[in-house]
Amino acid sequence: MPEVIAGLEIPETAAVAEATRRIQEMTSPLIYHHSRRVFFFGLIHAQKLGVEPDPELLYLAAMFHDTGLRNPFSAVEQRFEVDGADHARKFLLDRGFSTAAAETVWTAIALHTTPGVADRMAPEIATTYLGVLTDVIGLGLDGLDRDQLDEILAVHPRGDFKNEFLRAQVDGMKNRPETTNGTVNSDLLEHFIPGFRRVTTVERIVGSPWPS
Repeated sequence: MPEVIAGLEIPETAAVAEATRRIQEMTSPLIYHHSRRVFFFGLIHAQKLGVEPDPELLYLAAMFHDTGLRNPFSAVEQRFEVDGADHARKFLLDRGFSTAAAETVWTAIALHTTPGVADRMAPEIATTYLGVLTDVIGLGLDGLDRDQLDEILAVHPRGDFKNEFLRAQVDGMKNRPETTNGTVNSDLLEHFIPGFRRVTTVERIVGSPWPS
């Protein structure tokens, strides 16, 4: 029987089961619980918006979305979101998912920190992004059913989430700070890493090799 938490059903597929095991093994409990909450909050947003994301793809996007913080998966230095997206896409393609499904999950992960874009895209992409916002900054928290929220948190507790999540993000990006240029993540590094200062867009334009 499928696992149901707070009235929300986790897809009962081989890929879901394997992804769950893999994320538990390769990430910290903090990221595992966060990722599962993102899935549940994504489903709640879908219900409120009247959209129907593929629940398996939404689950896989939610579970892999922060894996790039733990280990860079690529052979080149790139944004942690893209690291996680690349890893998820390979996971799906290796298990026979269509290219379209793999690209949907890739996009959901790659854009999950990009304001004003992801929530205008396909349901799986939009609800991954909205689920992340609910768990990280409390988007729509006041509108959640209290009993449903309590049940989710009983299974996937937050603990000292704010402080631990900030540390996990900084730890995952501090060795590749330039990859945060132009993203919300540069705020984190500028706040927590002594001496780090992000290069502004104005500086990049004025300092370009063009004469005018």
